[in-house]
Amino acid sequence: MLGPKAYCFAACGAMVVFGIAIAAGQQPTRIGPYTAEQANAGRAAYQANCASCHLPDLKGSNEAPPLAGSNFVNTWRNRTTSDLFNRIRDTMPVINPGSLGEQESANIVAYILQANGAPAGTQGLTPATLVPIGAVVRGEGAPGATQAAAAVPAAQAAAPTRTSGAPAGLTVAGEVKNYVPVSDEMLRRADPNDWLMVRGNYQAWNHSALTQITRDNVHDLKLAWVWAMNEGLANEPSPLVHNGIIYLANTDNLVQALDGRTGDLIWENRVRPAGLQVGGTGATRNIAIYQDKVFLATTDAHLAALDARTGKTVWETIIADSTKGFHNTSGPVVIGGKVLQGLSGCDRYKAQEDVKEQGCSISAFDPATGKLLWRFNTIARSGEPGGDTWGSLPNMLRAGGETWITGSYDPELNLTYWGVAQAKPWMQASRGTKGTALYSSSTLALHPNDGTLAWYFQHVPGETLDLDEVYERVLVDIGERKVAFTIGKIGILWKIDRKTGEFIDAKETLFQNVYSSIDPKTGKLTYRPDIMEQETGRWVSSCPSTEGGHNWQAMSYDPGTARLIIPLSQSCMEMSGRKVDFTEGSGGTAGDRRFFEMPGTDGNVGKLAAFDVKTMKEVWNWQQRPSFLTAVLSTDSGLAFVGDLDRYFRAVDVNTGKVLWQIRLGTSVQGFPVTFSIGGKQYVAVSTGLGGGSPRNVPRTILPDIHHPQNGNALYVFTLPDK
Repeated sequence: MLGPKAYCFAACGAMVVFGIAIAAGQQPTRIGPYTAEQANAGRAAYQANCASCHLPDLKGSNEAPPLAGSNFVNTWRNRTTSDLFNRIRDTMPVINPGSLGEQESANIVAYILQANGAPAGTQGLTPATLVPIGAVVRGEGAPGATQAAAAVPAAQAAAPTRTSGAPAGLTVAGEVKNYVPVSDEMLRRADPNDWLMVRGNYQAWNHSALTQITRDNVHDLKLAWVWAMNEGLANEPSPLVHNGIIYLANTDNLVQALDGRTGDLIWENRVRPAGLQVGGTGATRNIAIYQDKVFLATTDAHLAALDARTGKTVWETIIADSTKGFHNTSGPVVIGGKVLQGLSGCDRYKAQEDVKEQGCSISAFDPATGKLLWRFNTIARSGEPGGDTWGSLPNMLRAGGETWITGSYDPELNLTYWGVAQAKPWMQASRGTKGTALYSSSTLALHPNDGTLAWYFQHVPGETLDLDEVYERVLVDIGERKVAFTIGKIGILWKIDRKTGEFIDAKETLFQNVYSSIDPKTGKLTYRPDIMEQETGRWVSSCPSTEGGHNWQAMSYDPGTARLIIPLSQSCMEMSGRKVDFTEGSGGTAGDRRFFEMPGTDGNVGKLAAFDVKTMKEVWNWQQRPSFLTAVLSTDSGLAFVGDLDRYFRAVDVNTGKVLWQIRLGTSVQGFPVTFSIGGKQYVAVSTGLGGGSPRNVPRTILPDIHHPQNGNALYVFTLPDK
């Protein structure tokens, strides 16, 4: 039973269960409640405002449910056109709710009806139109329903997601002077004046050895400059810094080179044309730099190499076919002269021939040419090792296994470590198998030379509530033992031997009621009985929610105190699985969700906590109502930086969690803070941004009192004043 602070929510159009039943024996309406002209206008409005989440073919992606076909009809048949109109008008698009207006919202409803086989009529659809959706669309099993749902997507496959008209290619020409190529040795032992990869080093510490900004003078930090970034989609970047030049990935596949002292633009390249198909959040979390090139994984599943001096495109290759739902949100890492890249958008079912060609994977490419060197499939197929863990499901129905967070690397062991997302659909009752579904919800240790598997550890066999374990793997040596730490949505901090994959320990960092026990010897989790006995259409409650006790906002390892500093979120949910039409694409969205505050938190969704890596004990925690939306950055001077939904960017004491400095920025603080030094002067940079899936959507539901502007993507750079 939900308490008084419970809220209903749906990401990018996932709708709560309420509606009007159709009377028994009611016949479908012969004439649709919209005009053909209205549907045409709705198509353009949909592409501009909705397709980045729900995709141009309306089949949905991850949290954005399908808006065409029998999965949509099953959810909406007992609701009215007015219900759909109100939901779109009031809550869409997710990055700027309520901005569409009545006419545009009505046009989008008309287009969705058309895509589901409802015939056009002579009267335009208005906010007052009250027609049961099941009475006009062609429902599951009705003649022509599948063809009607598929016909519109086929016609719009080449249609742009957005209509910004922004130019493609090199849009600002310039040159980085005195560029120094980045070597393998520089990546292994990075100069602390630089920030050469996401999370700062191969070990994913999010830590810097710089000490000019200290606990004693951090209160003097001042804004050096600010750079307005591209608007739209999810802004969650990790800037790179090399010899005083910042390489910055914006939304919409835009890469820029900036002078780190002044913020002056040197060059800019919109690598892929505006309006290309985007899946998921549309985020570009990181880029990579190696030798004389900057590497970008585009939102439509391409990999591009840019000249680091001039920004010109050197080569571009296709990782996967974006028309089949594949995309990227996190970027590459360069290991041993190879560019390694994960893949997202694996929630769709694939035709048998597509599965043979490619499923979800980790791939390696030649940095000079873009040639594919090896590929590791993260979903075990029938007849392969681990293939029987999917039961009798055919390969074409084995979905999920995304690697949407960049892996880490141990140069001494020559192993790279990657998290793998859950199987799809999220709930076992919808998925149709109770097997462990390898290699979902696992840590993979791969040999980077050839992509072969060294070992795996599956954290959650057969995961069933969309609680990822895909996030950063932090590599720490504790005495002689080489350890990997990771934490996923359930909020359990895992400690694993990174030589062998052996389980060492696990620590619950916040309240969870999904698992009734954790075996202290093996780490095996036992689900609550009612979760395992789930049925489609029945609500199951759980803490944390799919916002995640932990999400992409990465933790930091501070070697001075031997502590992990972890941003956490405290929210809960109810989830109900839906029956899935396996002839349609989307597997990941087969469920409805309702979110509410975590009990015992006094309304504090955000939690920042430090844990001792030896004992796994919590050393301190600081809780607040707004959620944290950045990774944590720590430094050798005992500082940790973190930003939140309520626009605050803060520095806290690593020893105590005490706030030592804070500033309020233009909109919510979101991304990966970095620090660097130019000419002996230390700087700290952080981005503000919007969008980003559950870490944004769940707080929007349960924190209605937290307000921020609906624009303001930017990079802020701070430094101490000159003496």
